[in-house]
Amino acid sequence: MSKPINVLGISAYYHDSAAALLVDGEIVAAAQEERFTRKKHDAAFPAKSIEFCLDRAGLTLADIDYVTFYDKPLIKFERLLETYLSYVPRGFRSFLLAIPVWLKEKLFLKVTLKRELAGLSGLEQSSLPPLLFHEHHGSHAASAFFPSPFDKAAVLCLDGVGEWATSSVWLGDGNQLTPQWEIQFPHSLGLLYSAFTYYTGFKVNSGEYKLMGLAPYGEPKYVDLIFNELIDLKPDGTFRLDMRYFSYATGLTMTNQRFDALFGGPPRKSEAELTQREMDIAASIQAVTEEIVLRLVKTATSELGVDKVCLAGGVALNCVANGRVQRESGISEIWVQPAAGDAGGALGAALATWHEYLGKSRTPQPADAMCGSYLGQSYSNNDVIGYLNESAIPFATMDDGSLLPKVAGLLATGNVVGWFNGPMEFGPRALGARSILGDARNPDMQTTMNLKIKNRESFRPFAPAVLADKVSDWFDTTAPSPYMLIVSEVHPDKRLSPEPGAEALFGIDKLKVARSAIPAVTHVDYSARIQTVHKDTNPRFHQLLSEFDQATDCPVLVNTSFNVRGEPIVASPEDAYRCFMRTEMDYLVLENCLLEKSQQPDFPDEESWKDEFELD
Repeated sequence: MSKPINVLGISAYYHDSAAALLVDGEIVAAAQEERFTRKKHDAAFPAKSIEFCLDRAGLTLADIDYVTFYDKPLIKFERLLETYLSYVPRGFRSFLLAIPVWLKEKLFLKVTLKRELAGLSGLEQSSLPPLLFHEHHGSHAASAFFPSPFDKAAVLCLDGVGEWATSSVWLGDGNQLTPQWEIQFPHSLGLLYSAFTYYTGFKVNSGEYKLMGLAPYGEPKYVDLIFNELIDLKPDGTFRLDMRYFSYATGLTMTNQRFDALFGGPPRKSEAELTQREMDIAASIQAVTEEIVLRLVKTATSELGVDKVCLAGGVALNCVANGRVQRESGISEIWVQPAAGDAGGALGAALATWHEYLGKSRTPQPADAMCGSYLGQSYSNNDVIGYLNESAIPFATMDDGSLLPKVAGLLATGNVVGWFNGPMEFGPRALGARSILGDARNPDMQTTMNLKIKNRESFRPFAPAVLADKVSDWFDTTAPSPYMLIVSEVHPDKRLSPEPGAEALFGIDKLKVARSAIPAVTHVDYSARIQTVHKDTNPRFHQLLSEFDQATDCPVLVNTSFNVRGEPIVASPEDAYRCFMRTEMDYLVLENCLLEKSQQPDFPDEESWKDEFELD
């Protein structure tokens, strides 16, 4: 019997560092560094993620056959230099800040990576496995196509920028990805969206989903202005930006005074009050983004003669755009990599090595190869009980036959429950492994969870987790959405007739209206970011939803990530308990241990998370 081939993929040094491990082509582990270091979007070398991946597979670095990095820094440096030279003398200050970092850390990345790997493993650098580098959008494309359930598909990668590419189209066929065409920096849909994220007062590379959530409160009043002044969009979806309005190519901000003049004022300051203007701007750039993505998908699938599409890159996390692609593009199926951002690049780099560099065959699985994205660290009941006993924390231990009906009953009576179950999710979404759960029928749950649990902005919607076989009873779709990356509308049968005067409300006042039988997960435009829960990938979470359905005739729960604002999703029982005690959650489930808030001892640093985590 031949020795398995082990491939380690790494992404690092920009944001969302991660590691992923393949054993004979099977995805056995993947994790983001932020979960271990507790620093959101941590960009550092993913030492702890690598250690976890190796430990989960029972390997050491000496057992690894190939290590692959997710982009090519020399080509990225070339783009940096060419950009600054083309804009001289603009951007000189930014150039002076950027170049020393590159010369010291990033340009000689091969040396840096070998030093880090040697330090992590104790191996001599000469004994390290071969180190490969894969192109950034190639890594995204591999992460999108190779785990997908499709034998042949168009692959669309959309992000800020890789080396040069900002949008790229590929043909995925069997075990090969063939590049078709690309749009290059500085013309970038991801950076355009980030420019508006910055302008509306949110944090770039973190607040884009807030802009998406804010959009339904506004009216798309600025769409024509954006198309007339900022972007030249062709019928096929390709585009060019008017760079006179943007500073991101050479400056220290995303937009400039010309942009301010176009939209009638300076950028909103972070944490300042949101006005109708920001809501209308959000609605406008969201509409523009959806139109571009829709046109690009139609063009790519038509040119390649396929009716399936795979998506990756940060823009692929725009689940509203994905929903429109699913409904309006005319294709039969869409599949989005659950770790669509740079973290997923680590997985894509490993998969590209296996299928393209080594030429290994590929057999698509009926669902996909991501194992529900439950690829991270897990803890046994003994681990949990040992931690709780050592910390003198009161708890009760119950088997699933008793625990799950009890938790369903607690949720049905208005309690908020922290849910820590099995392997941690890979990607930005909590999918029922590290989740905070609530009753979707409760009209006060959205406000309660935003303000008292998550400590985040009141306008932000929550996602529904729904039993997969009942999704069409509650939402206007029959398609699976296991990764919370597709938006659909609440089924018309579940909607409520608007109260008198409700349609005349503007902005945040729209929140006051109950719109459906599941108001806690129904956005102001009747949309919902759906997670379909499948028995084969998360049987325990599926069973909890089944128990809740049996108790309430509703197979839907609020599912939000187990963290407070600015904190990475919890990874360990200790992280979960700390978050539980710092918020107004009522109960905590750690595997088969149930903790009740009222029985817990005083927690000394209940408010310290506000100093510990930088607001996102």
